[in-house]
Amino acid sequence: MFYTTKNECAIECAIVNWCKVQSLGDCWINLIKIMCNILHNLCYSTFMNLREIGLKVGQRRTDLGLSQDRLAKLCGLSRSTIHHLEKGSLNDLGAAKLLSLLSLLGLDVITQEHSKKHRGLDMASKTASVSYKTKLQSRNLSHSLACGELPESIYPHVATLLDEAPLEIIVAAVEEAAAMNHVAPKFIWKNINRWAHEMHSPRSAWA
Repeated sequence: MFYTTKNECAIECAIVNWCKVQSLGDCWINLIKIMCNILHNLCYSTFMNLREIGLKVGQRRTDLGLSQDRLAKLCGLSRSTIHHLEKGSLNDLGAAKLLSLLSLLGLDVITQEHSKKHRGLDMASKTASVSYKTKLQSRNLSHSLACGELPESIYPHVATLLDEAPLEIIVAAVEEAAAMNHVAPKFIWKNINRWAHEMHSPRSAWA
């Protein structure tokens, strides 16, 4: 759950005070307290705490071949934040930032991998081809990602992909290409990083 016990207590107190201002009886106040307790228990049985989330994030990051530094750049957080999240020593992380991180890694809010795998290569190829008459084929993108060779014919498509495509799509494409070509994802990330520097990509994720 994204709220701390202190915050939940403050919310409950605010509701109880509102009931008193509205001159509601004790039975209503007790009922609201019971409802708050039920909601608290329901939320904590459904959502993992930050420590559990951190463990899953660390495992998923490793599976994707990402370093803490690279993941931090991809999601716009500091490396220290990623480190403490995975270590279980992070006290708080805003809901928006947490959801963005989980989405990037292909995880949902209870840190399970999405049941329906996105067609990462297909989506990446379509995104990269929007401004061009010649379409980038997903099999060609997969091969280039895995071997590190970038033919001149698809150079502009890949440049567009690295500069403009949603990072979630790129992460999904890397995972899919790695599985299809039986290579470790970390090697594909090295290829992407090299291409981004050669292309002078302005995107901070590749800095």
